[in-house]
Amino acid sequence: MSYEVVLQNKYYLRELIESISLSDSLDQIAYQGSITLKVSADFPGIEPGQEIRISGVPFGVTNPVYLLHPGVVWDCSSSISQTKHMTLTVYDRTIYLAKSEDECLFAAGGTASQRLKKHAADWNIKLANVPDTKTKLKKSVYRAQTIYSMIMADLKETVKSGGEMYIPRMTPSGLGLFKIGGNETVWKLEGIEEATQSRTLEETVTKVKVLGTESNENALTPVLAIVSGQTAEYGVLQKIVQDEDVKTADAAKKLGESMLKGKGASYSVSCTDLNTIRAGDKVNFNGMGLIVTSVNHQLGEPGHMTLELSTFEDVKRRYFLEQ
Repeated sequence: MSYEVVLQNKYYLRELIESISLSDSLDQIAYQGSITLKVSADFPGIEPGQEIRISGVPFGVTNPVYLLHPGVVWDCSSSISQTKHMTLTVYDRTIYLAKSEDECLFAAGGTASQRLKKHAADWNIKLANVPDTKTKLKKSVYRAQTIYSMIMADLKETVKSGGEMYIPRMTPSGLGLFKIGGNETVWKLEGIEEATQSRTLEETVTKVKVLGTESNENALTPVLAIVSGQTAEYGVLQKIVQDEDVKTADAAKKLGESMLKGKGASYSVSCTDLNTIRAGDKVNFNGMGLIVTSVNHQLGEPGHMTLELSTFEDVKRRYFLEQ
């Protein structure tokens, strides 16, 4: 196998590997790996908390790159019959942001980028590329919750206010922000084994009414904006939106327009593996530029992967705008 697993920066486990899979989705923060090893009965134990990394050679190049690094062993189990088998669940170290809670107060006027840097300083997290998200955010008081939920709340507010979509991503250089669809290399999916397209009106929205947050028990909630889309084609399917981050009619109109959605379309694809593809990447499928919402790599020679794909607009609505 042309993949390498290194434990504690000194134990090279390539010869013991039976299988490796890597999974990522926009619903999870940390890249997850599952490794099965065939070991001798006297093999030294592997324990949760130990450092681990996974490397491999991407398509079209000759030198290996880190696929999951820095990583940590999270779960491990073993079984013995005629031989001893060990199964490891590993994550990149953003898992700590999803498992650690805190309280934070942020003044109005800062950006999601600035707040991420503050989290990194407080938690002694090494930073990589953190682009300027530019959008100034309102005052935020975060009571006891995970660091990841705070980061995502700031990134979602950024999008609701007209900014770009970003997700946190751990790299060998440190924690950074990755722009959705911002990958330099856009891979064309080939070696298709199976592809399924689903179309539905289930989540279609052709009219949006954006309400203010002020309430009066003797009157209806004030309406900040009403926007319409494909009502002639699909009928009136109205959504009510009320968001404390949206205060002005202009911001309400932008939010309403971003919530309009025609018929839904999603794609499931099984094909030859491209081992560097991550959730949030843009790929080319049948001439369409689509965003990976989840991916599972079965590493091997050749490898295999299964992807869920959506349009840029669907990703924006589903992961950043919906309540």
